Amino acid sequence: METPFTIAWNTHYGLTDIVAQRFDAGVRSGGQVAKDMIAVRIGPDMRMSVVGAPEYFDKRSIPRKPQDLTAHNCINLRLPTHGGLYAWEFEKGRRELKVRVEGQLVFNGTSPMLNAAIAGLGLAYVPEDLAQPYVEAGTLKRVLEDWCEPYSGYHLYYPSRRQSSPAFALLVEALRYRN
Repeated sequence: METPFTIAWNTHYGLTDIVAQRFDAGVRSGGQVAKDMIAVRIGPDMRMSVVGAPEYFDKRSIPRKPQDLTAHNCINLRLPTHGGLYAWEFEKGRRELKVRVEGQLVFNGTSPMLNAAIAGLGLAYVPEDLAQPYVEAGTLKRVLEDWCEPYSGYHLYYPSRRQSSPAFALLVEALRYRN
C-alpha cells in the first residue's frame, strides 16, 4: 500500500516551506512559486479588484490612479511571512506599481476585508471573483479596474528532486488546469 502524500494549502496567507515542513506539495499563485520547484497550473488566471461601498464614495472622490489611494481609508491585509502589510500591486501596460496604503483596519484574510468594504469602512483590495457578486448587486463599486491586470492563477508545486508515486502522478494529472 502506498503512503499518503501531504499538500500544504495555507489559509493564513503565509508562505510555507514545503521541504522544511515535510509536505509533498503545496498550492500557491504562480508568481509565488520558487524557481527550483516544479509548478503545475491548477486554475485560471486571477485578477484583483479595488472595491468600496457606494456610501463610501458619497463622501470621497473616486481614485483614478493608484497614487490617489493615499487620500483614502484603505483596508489592509497582514501577511505573516512578508513581514508586515501587503502592498497593493497594480499594472497598466508595462508600468507596475506597488502602493503601501494606509487605513484604520488591518485583517488577516480577505473575507473580513470584503465585509468591512461592504459596511462602508474603506476600500478593499480583494480577488475579483470574491467581489464580483457584490459589484453586480450594487453593494460595492469597483475602481481602478484598468490598473488590475490578470496574473498567474493557482499552481500545485513540488520539489524537482521528488520521486513521484503513481498516486501522486494521478493527483497532479487530475488537478492540471485545462483551458
